[in-house]
Amino acid sequence: MIYLLSTSAVLLLFWLVMSGIYTPFLITAGVIFSVAVALFCAKRLGVVDRDGHPIHLILSAVTYWPWLAWQIVLSAWTVSRIILSPSLPISPTMVRIKTGQKTAVGKVTYANSITLTPGTISVDMDGDEILVHALTRDGAADLAAGAMNRRVSRFEGQTVKAPAQ
Repeated sequence: MIYLLSTSAVLLLFWLVMSGIYTPFLITAGVIFSVAVALFCAKRLGVVDRDGHPIHLILSAVTYWPWLAWQIVLSAWTVSRIILSPSLPISPTMVRIKTGQKTAVGKVTYANSITLTPGTISVDMDGDEILVHALTRDGAADLAAGAMNRRVSRFEGQTVKAPAQ
């Protein structure tokens, strides 16, 4: 029930923001259609559940999204330097990265985070492994070191120990 209400609220908020007109008729129509769409998604599509609408991760997202944004900026800077370098020091490589996430939401978040950072693309996911194309071997090595993997696992709610050195 909480996921149904949450989905309806998100749809209503989207409706209100996109319409920009706040007459009683349109607000009422927004409420009715938001609830109808949420019910349809729950009953017919089965996507209004913990994985389809992960409201339990909202607090974790407050710390994860700024960290991911910073990683995107750092990666964009690195890729820009590589592109502007006269010698174009690229060393494209494919690497399989083991995921540490337990849920589908965590694995998808990890794969999407890899793709969002410039210089790396998640090509395929098979079980607990992601096939990644990296622009440089250093980028692949950084990814294999596991900092992003640990950060996404923390986002997912797991307690993660740093690797022994």
